[in-house]
Amino acid sequence: MLFNSYLFVFAFLPITLALFFIIALKSHRYALYWLAAASLVFYATWNPAYSILLITSITFNFIVGKHIAILNKTNAERAKHLTVLGVGANVILLVYYKYLEFIIDNLNTLFNFNIQNSHIVLPLGISFFTFTQIAFLVDTHQKSAKEFNASHYALFVTYFPHLIAGPILHHKEMMTQFADPKIYKPNWRNMSVGLSIFFMGLFKKLIIADDMAGYVKPVFDEVASGKSVSFLDAWGGALAYTFQLYFDFSAYSEMAIGLSLLFGIKLPLNFASPYKATSIIEFWRRWHMTLSRFLKDYIYIPLGGNRKGRFRRHFNLILTMLVGGIWHGANWTFILWGGLHGGYLLINHLWRDIRSKLPMPFLFNNIIYDKISLLVTFSAVVVGWTIFRADNVMAAKLMLEGMTGMHGLQIPVKWGEQLGQTREWLITRGARFENTATFNSGKLPIRLLLCFVIAWCLPNVQEFFSRFNPALYMQAQEDFRWWHWRPNYIWLIIFSILAASGILSLGELSEFIYFQF
Repeated sequence: MLFNSYLFVFAFLPITLALFFIIALKSHRYALYWLAAASLVFYATWNPAYSILLITSITFNFIVGKHIAILNKTNAERAKHLTVLGVGANVILLVYYKYLEFIIDNLNTLFNFNIQNSHIVLPLGISFFTFTQIAFLVDTHQKSAKEFNASHYALFVTYFPHLIAGPILHHKEMMTQFADPKIYKPNWRNMSVGLSIFFMGLFKKLIIADDMAGYVKPVFDEVASGKSVSFLDAWGGALAYTFQLYFDFSAYSEMAIGLSLLFGIKLPLNFASPYKATSIIEFWRRWHMTLSRFLKDYIYIPLGGNRKGRFRRHFNLILTMLVGGIWHGANWTFILWGGLHGGYLLINHLWRDIRSKLPMPFLFNNIIYDKISLLVTFSAVVVGWTIFRADNVMAAKLMLEGMTGMHGLQIPVKWGEQLGQTREWLITRGARFENTATFNSGKLPIRLLLCFVIAWCLPNVQEFFSRFNPALYMQAQEDFRWWHWRPNYIWLIIFSILAASGILSLGELSEFIYFQF
């Protein structure tokens, strides 16, 4: 079931929400049971067989976590061993479903083996619910997870707003909320804020992200088939995907926050205008924030972080980002993307060390330096997304070659008609006037310009709703600006238009990009 479907918007959500509050009038515990059961139904609509896998994973991790908590008090060494065993079991599950085919294919290629591949179907959300439960086991061992209520834990993992594509939750973030009696009574402020955020996300997904997808596929399909693309097409496809992914993932993150707020439960922020970042370090503090937190807390710091010298810090950064790349999927392009971002972070840290020792600090504390840093960071991110989106390494290579002009400049015929004498000059310089996959009309440039304006110039959702503190780790602001959301008729009209636009576009179903991870 998709957030952007008639079934979800007009059946699943209102029924689940209404029955949650009705049941809560009699029993808070049964209201939680209902929400957990509804979340399992939400998951089962994809593939009922994998609901058994999810339930088994939840049961196993809850039992292991409870035993770790007991052993923490009686035998710390055995608690540690059980934690390693539990984490290892989760990793094995993830490797089997997500990476086994990839491993077999590479073994067959490298060593000329003939191992048969079983073509395992990847369960939706397995990366998210597995990482969530790994964090739970480690937190239990570190004594930061302390409550072991079975119904609370089941809901913690299955809770439908985050189950398929995050955010990756910490046990302690949710348990206190499930125990709070306030969530069992309808809060009309939460309802109005939550629905507004949900419909803003729906608009982003269906009107912006899905529209950009139409410019992405032709270019990346071309290079996937082994054909080269020219300069304009390569950049058109790369920028279109950069914004498709941006609005697709921000839409899901916002819809998850809005949906959860309807039940009075706050999820952590997972997205905070990452294209406004002026460094790769800042980018990773803004993009998929809960994954960045997981990689830092459960991989980078346990490896030693920056506590064991400069070389180890750099090694730990690279290794952590490689894990982040592999987490996204079983493809060498994801591994290259992770390694590339590890290299970016390494360069970023080195530049910070160098800059701190340079004279004239005013050169680096001004708007010009910030804008240059913004453009450099954004360009580096676009290159990374190009590799990330490519079907294989060769396709990524062809895209990057096109972006550097190695396959020539192909200009749309309509553009040539407007260039006059310049057209002949460009032809003598090797330009070709032919129809392209992306720029045949002025639609894509206008759409890209609008995306740049939204991503760079407009406030994000948490800034729009900052006074109402709709997510964890936000600080409510009391000062008003004219563009801050408030419950009045003007904003009702604006969000009614956004909601109507999104609902009228529900007919063509499209999955969120992060569902495949």
